[in-house]
Amino acid sequence: MTTVIDLTVTPWREAASCLDVTDQVSFFPDKSDLLGIAKAKAVCAACPVADECLSWAVESNQSEGIWGGHTPKERRRIRRRWLEEIKKAS
Repeated sequence: MTTVIDLTVTPWREAASCLDVTDQVSFFPDKSDLLGIAKAKAVCAACPVADECLSWAVESNQSEGIWGGHTPKERRRIRRRWLEEIKKAS
């Protein structure tokens, strides 16, 4: 059964799948902990607000942790493209 979440009423953080995660998953694994990164990304993959989480992390330049299913390195690449698009548009 799929739960439908109305994001116009519920702030995205309150709808995040990571709120229900046990101590088995860290969203701030060491960059060499490939299993830990995979576990965190798996939670994000099923999250109804992963896109909002990723957008927030990119816009606020979060340098640590898994946000919206992306590592810091992946987010840096996304942020560079985002900033280039903003620069081109201005």
